[in-house]
Amino acid sequence: MLANFIKTYSLVSTTQLTIVLIITAIIFAFFIGIAVLKMYKLKAENKRLMDKKYKSKVQEYTDFTEGHLYD
Repeated sequence: MLANFIKTYSLVSTTQLTIVLIITAIIFAFFIGIAVLKMYKLKAENKRLMDKKYKSKVQEYTDFTEGHLYD
């Protein structure tokens, strides 16, 4: 009796619910794909910047207090 009542008075059919869930899953998969691509790009840029930093010359300390007017 309950199954017949639910089947008769349901607001959304099973196919409609399935379509909505598939569309939602596709949208989330798209956003996850974008996030993964962005992560790889940021990781590559971080590696490039770290390599550049270590390859540059190490600057020696220069005393900047000699040019001050205060004694």
